[in-house]
Amino acid sequence: MKESYQIASHFYDEMLLSDGQHRAHYQQYWEWLQQADKEAVARKREEAELLFHRVGITFNVYGDDGGAERLIPFDSVPRIIPASEWAMLDRGIRQRVQALNAFLHDIYHQQLILKAGIVPAEQVLVNDQYQPCMQGVDLHRNIYAHIVGVDMVRNNDGEYYVLEDNLRTPSGVSYMLENRKMMMRLYPELFAGQHIAPVERYPSHLLQTLRESSPVNDPVVVVLTPGRFNSAYFEHSFLAQQMGVELVESADLFVKDGAVMMRTTAGPCKVDVIYRRVDDAFLDPLAFRPDSMLGVPGLLSVYRSGNVVLANAIGTGVADDKSIYPYVPDMIRFYLDEDPILNNVPTWQCRKPQDLTYVLANLAKMVVKEVHGAGGYGMLIGPVASQQELSDFRDRLKARPENYIAQDTLSLSTCPTFIDNGLAPRHIDLRPFALCGADIRLVPGGLTRVALNEGSLVVNSSQGGGTKDTWVLEDDASC
Repeated sequence: MKESYQIASHFYDEMLLSDGQHRAHYQQYWEWLQQADKEAVARKREEAELLFHRVGITFNVYGDDGGAERLIPFDSVPRIIPASEWAMLDRGIRQRVQALNAFLHDIYHQQLILKAGIVPAEQVLVNDQYQPCMQGVDLHRNIYAHIVGVDMVRNNDGEYYVLEDNLRTPSGVSYMLENRKMMMRLYPELFAGQHIAPVERYPSHLLQTLRESSPVNDPVVVVLTPGRFNSAYFEHSFLAQQMGVELVESADLFVKDGAVMMRTTAGPCKVDVIYRRVDDAFLDPLAFRPDSMLGVPGLLSVYRSGNVVLANAIGTGVADDKSIYPYVPDMIRFYLDEDPILNNVPTWQCRKPQDLTYVLANLAKMVVKEVHGAGGYGMLIGPVASQQELSDFRDRLKARPENYIAQDTLSLSTCPTFIDNGLAPRHIDLRPFALCGADIRLVPGGLTRVALNEGSLVVNSSQGGGTKDTWVLEDDASC
């Protein structure tokens, strides 16, 4: 099948060098691919789709008039990362997450980085995601973001760049776990001769991290979901089941005598840790949106008093806002006195007049994002935009420049992907997941998302993207 795979010379391909030779860490997969039967692979793809449907690995798209659940397409060509490369990524992610948690503690306490003028105070204190109710609130271990997803891409220079940090309710880890299970079921022979780092430890690491977030001995942990109509409901129920904890909705919880209680058949039970998959604005109708049916009245009061832990903390969103993203390297230098291991993508802040002038003059070459946007919505990819789209975005930028950042269009690396006609290169990114408790824990790899449409750079599932299994090769010593 490999004969059908042709790379574009101006993109970094994860499997092949520019001369068409395979990279060393793809050696065993390359040998298998030479013998692979196209029809057999097609049958395996159909089997995978059927199995994912049976398990219920679907998601909802907000605003979809049909309201139907969709299957996230799964591609069975793994993205393979050598051990030495992962070791660098691991160090860089740990460094970044440590600095982001230090930043969150600082801006809700002494605000030293604001007083030093390193991050403009107006970028933080009037940010929609900044929660004044968190000022002066002390959290156990000073951890605000217990679960972090770091989105990164590899450019055509072969280097990794961080695109954004996800600190509110990062999702996708269930697909990482299910993709691995699927690959081991469909292609056990590929795992027999290689040392591939395991990912199945994630649920136990997550539970340990949540337990460590509380000062209580043997804390009661629950997962709070908005309900089955949420786009990530499968993940909420999956993680609760894998951790062996209760999946609850707002009606299952209530506040009494300064504590959060859970309704059970045996009577009320005190809850110590809530892994919440509900946004800040909906957590407590008495403190935030009064029309929220997803939250628990009085939850904020209990939280501020220290009688329950929320993971992630209220107010973490300010640190993953795209207007704050350009300052993360400065946070690393300020709090850790270290140089960043992982680079940001060079970013223009359109609220700055000189940056706006540059962006408007080079709009056709840039990616423009809303600072509060997510899921691939509200963005412009200049090189593939129509003249009308460019014109419309110019008007938006001029009207509300503070609402946007802009970045150079990176040449996202490609990875072999099965299509109807065989193998073809498709653009990918990577979302590793970091867990912050007594220690920072990462399972090797993460979720690789793939833009299935030819030439597309948008990997989001809501925009037609799919996922791949991510293999991190181990050295002789076990990770």
